Amino acid sequence: MIKLKTKEEIEVLRENALLVSKTLAEVGRHIVPGVTTLELDRIAETYIRDNGAEPAFLGYGGFPFTLCISVNDVIVHGFASDYRLADGDIISVDCGTFYKGYYGDSAYTFPVGEISDEDKNLLRVTKESLFMGIERAVTGNRIGDISYEIQQFVEKNGFSVVREMVGHGIGKKLHESPEVPNFGKRGDGKRLQEGMVICIEPMVNAGSRSVHIHDDGWTLSTADKKRSAHFELMVAVTSDKPMILSTFEYIESKNI
Repeated sequence: MIKLKTKEEIEVLRENALLVSKTLAEVGRHIVPGVTTLELDRIAETYIRDNGAEPAFLGYGGFPFTLCISVNDVIVHGFASDYRLADGDIISVDCGTFYKGYYGDSAYTFPVGEISDEDKNLLRVTKESLFMGIERAVTGNRIGDISYEIQQFVEKNGFSVVREMVGHGIGKKLHESPEVPNFGKRGDGKRLQEGMVICIEPMVNAGSRSVHIHDDGWTLSTADKKRSAHFELMVAVTSDKPMILSTFEYIESKNI
């Protein structure tokens, strides 16, 4: 069942969304060659707790870290480790908070040092596809309208969308209805209603869309070992225009 949010609930969700956005920016400040992904995870946990919230992912379904950290060919749900980032890596950081009884959830893929032109294009296309999908998140449209925009743009640029993982509703639970796939047809799926709050999150592979699930039961990587990017924002559906609750501005301005 889809739970529509009141204006008051949306404001609490916005508080979570902005804290997640600031956490990602704080993590981003430390993403340099030589840092371990475990160090980044600790930075995020400290920042979230210092701001009066709890890490949403830590312990969720048994997940053992604050962040999902996915490097290079890892798509999503990667584990923090002693791996030291190297110049030319790309790293997806997915972060969640729990504050005042509600959740926040967003993701950003960062370059490490100087990355290849192909990787720059992968990140650009993935992020642009997210905003193209967001444009369709208005009352009266359907989930498939969002999905179609993302898929068409990604594939037109020679990349592929992951189908095993999808976006989702969010509120008092981290994952609520409806699911928001990154592939689909216009006019398909649930009709969007004012008060719906969803996480739109394209996961885009440089090569094939085929995936590999690791033995840990969480980590998902590309089957062909080519790289993958992931961007995610929280959006409230309105009758006027999409209300984007989280932001990349803190990351991209380097100013928290």
